[in-house]
Amino acid sequence: MVSLSLPRTALSLVFLWIVGALAAVDIKGRVLWNDVCANATALGRAKVVLDSGSEHAGTVTQSGRFLIPNVPVGTYILSVISHDYTFDQLRIDVLDSESSPVEVRPYIVGTPLDPPSTVLLPYPITLSAKDKFVYFSPPESFNIVGMLTNPMAMMMVFGAVMMFTTPYLMKNLDPEALEELKEQQSRVAGVQSAFASGDLKSGVSAIMSGGEPSENVSNNARTPQKSSKGSKRGKR
Repeated sequence: MVSLSLPRTALSLVFLWIVGALAAVDIKGRVLWNDVCANATALGRAKVVLDSGSEHAGTVTQSGRFLIPNVPVGTYILSVISHDYTFDQLRIDVLDSESSPVEVRPYIVGTPLDPPSTVLLPYPITLSAKDKFVYFSPPESFNIVGMLTNPMAMMMVFGAVMMFTTPYLMKNLDPEALEELKEQQSRVAGVQSAFASGDLKSGVSAIMSGGEPSENVSNNARTPQKSSKGSKRGKR
């Protein structure tokens, strides 16, 4: 029984292979030249593949034609692999039919294969380049407007303008306003010196009261020294 089953299995496999070979068809098509890709020289070496291309693939000739031989019945995604150009992908259905063995449909990446699209494209397949890859981006030229829109550049320009215009503004100020500005600058300088020396209490009080308590604090600091001297004289 075992000896008889082995020849039958081998015969069935051979029969299935012959049927598959008879049902297999050649996928034919052509790349049409356009403004994006003018000729085969511009296209370079390109290959048309079904799915991953590991089993069914064909090269593009100088005339733009391609042939993928012995494609069995099934559904495939046709892609053009090119170094410089992009092409649309197509859905290819190979049918066990003598009247129309190949059906071509548009395919959008990510869409399910079922149900198939109702739009049928002509066969043999025609493809054309859609866009060209750009691998080199030229450096941007100097742009004065773009430089001035930079926040850091705007701050530098504003600081330079204020540095050159402040002396002229000071000359044209009213004397009373100028005195008030000088007082404010002296108060700010006093606060900064208080913080720099580590006297946080007088610095904070100067900020809270506009600088006047710092003078009171300094006067109070001087008064005990005078009283101590007076007490020393009284003891003598």
